[in-house]
Amino acid sequence: MTKLVSFFVQAVLTGMPLLYGSVGEMITEKSGNLNLGIPGIMYIGGISGILGGYFWETYGNVSNSFMCVVIPVIACIIGSVLASLIYSFLTITLRANQNVTGLVLTTFGMGVGSFIGSSLSKILGTGTTVSLNATGAAFKAYLPFADKFGLFGKAFLSYGVLTYTAIIISLIAAYVLKRTRVGLSLKAVGENPATADAAGINVEKYKYVATCVGGAIAGLGGLYYVMEYIGGTWSNAGFGDRGWLAIALVIFALWKPDLGILGSIIFGGLYIVYMFIGGLHRSSQEIFKMLPYVVTIIVLILTSVRKKRENLPPESLGLAYFREER
Repeated sequence: MTKLVSFFVQAVLTGMPLLYGSVGEMITEKSGNLNLGIPGIMYIGGISGILGGYFWETYGNVSNSFMCVVIPVIACIIGSVLASLIYSFLTITLRANQNVTGLVLTTFGMGVGSFIGSSLSKILGTGTTVSLNATGAAFKAYLPFADKFGLFGKAFLSYGVLTYTAIIISLIAAYVLKRTRVGLSLKAVGENPATADAAGINVEKYKYVATCVGGAIAGLGGLYYVMEYIGGTWSNAGFGDRGWLAIALVIFALWKPDLGILGSIIFGGLYIVYMFIGGLHRSSQEIFKMLPYVVTIIVLILTSVRKKRENLPPESLGLAYFREER
């Protein structure tokens, strides 16, 4: 039972960055924008949070755990929104190709993260990594009474603030998309922007806001990884393929943020299950890391065969809207 609880905890920790990225992409895609720059935005969110934490540890009061969390979060959101605005301006205002713009943004984000990370490591004289111990400890702090509940406390109460924030954001996003006028208008923009425009909905505004809000949420996934997952450490290229896994999770969760919570834990479990199987060679470990992608392909095939409209992406996804052609 102890080993099972440990596996569940690791699955949750591994899956939360994917949940942030996938929910951010879901909100973006509901507006009709296909942002393949999410991996780059997550990089920018992570390094922006590291920058915020570095300046606070250098010039602020590291004993103030609240500010050790707030400053990196604000820095992360600012960096992620700026990156999202670049994508929005190019694809919404200039109507550039969304696929190409997203891929360029991913390359750009990774480059920015590596450049700033290398510069900081040289300033600190720490080789190729940047470590913010006080900030990382503040993010990893869990509920003080968790230990009193034994295995239950370890399984459900032993996480930092960003883990519970991810779940809350997902539930709020699901409610807004399903139950509010804003959510219905957003889905209308994604399905048929011309019809939404004719109904008096400001298509460009909804696309901009959805893309920037989605980018801010995705950026928090990068912050989660560097702060809560690995304790305030930045290493160039350390984020791996988690940004792409987040995009795959969008398909697995059928564009439903609440379903993404379960999907992120499943993906997290599939991604690290090899660690709990003894005697595996390196090649076998890599095969296990492929499981989330294989499952995504299976789900994509099944949903395509069934052709249920609610389980398919927005009809205008990836297409630029030209109002003059309405």
